[in-house]
Amino acid sequence: MNSEELTVKKIRDGTVIDHIPGGQALNVLRILGITGEEGHTVAIMINAQSRKLGKKDIVKIEGRELVSGEVDRIALIAPEATINLVKNYRVARKTKVKLPDEIKGLLKCTNPNCISNKPREPVTPSFRVVSRTPTLLVCEYCGTYITYDEVAAQYTLPG
Repeated sequence: MNSEELTVKKIRDGTVIDHIPGGQALNVLRILGITGEEGHTVAIMINAQSRKLGKKDIVKIEGRELVSGEVDRIALIAPEATINLVKNYRVARKTKVKLPDEIKGLLKCTNPNCISNKPREPVTPSFRVVSRTPTLLVCEYCGTYITYDEVAAQYTLPG
């Protein structure tokens, strides 16, 4: 092995999330609620070279399989990501994330006057996808547009 190479051990069973935009891996962990206290072995590669994205992040989670709602949340900040389910050191299933046409309850509207932000209103925030690349959503209640940067900001780790 070349002294400039760094290898990350294969995982036996779990999930590999690849093609995450550079610098977003920690936000993916935040979306998944992974703090490090769960006992799973987690490997993170940040800003790796990628022909497709320029820079990409990769997250490997030993012993954990993602559920559908988690994949939808990942699609919000990593719309090009692929999810690899690993069984016995082999990729058992590979799927590309896809933003659903409608997103309910995963984001807040950026318009402070939107009915979905009023504490006494029993309204779940709901957005329709206007564009997948670049990500652009519109609030079903007030018509406010939300960009990828605004979506990512809702999942960004506090500074």
